[in-house]
Amino acid sequence: MKTTPFAALALLAALSAPVWAQSVDVKNAWARATVPGQKASGAFMTLTAKDGAKLVSVSSPVAGVTEVHEMKMEGDVMKMRAVPQLDLPAGKAVELKPGGYHVMLMDLKQPLQKDSTIALTLVFKDAKGQQSQTELKLPVSQAAPAGMAMDKKDAPVVHKH
Repeated sequence: MKTTPFAALALLAALSAPVWAQSVDVKNAWARATVPGQKASGAFMTLTAKDGAKLVSVSSPVAGVTEVHEMKMEGDVMKMRAVPQLDLPAGKAVELKPGGYHVMLMDLKQPLQKDSTIALTLVFKDAKGQQSQTELKLPVSQAAPAGMAMDKKDAPVVHKH
């Protein structure tokens, strides 16, 4: 088999591409559908970093503001706050789910309609400070897709006034 110079260069480029970009596995990603007038929603997924990393930013063209948030109980009050980065320990699955860490999509530019998809970009930083990004297309659903059943404790928090 004869190899052309172009094929050899393409192979060399492929072999020398950063392997790190492939070391964060994203599974079961989805975004919650909205109702007309709703200006915020959430995106959820499971992230596993082969060698450890940090999720340092998120963005989406459907939202004016996209942040990683944490929800946790402080006494009798559920509090939500933005986190500057999310640690992804080596080999440990980190769930972004309702009632815990999640991606918050705020100032939505349009409703998120069930059975559509949205684009989401995740930016990771490895231990050496190298950044990489992952482009995702998330399905939009009313609830977690089949096979991702939540425990009752993971159900969305409903605030009554």
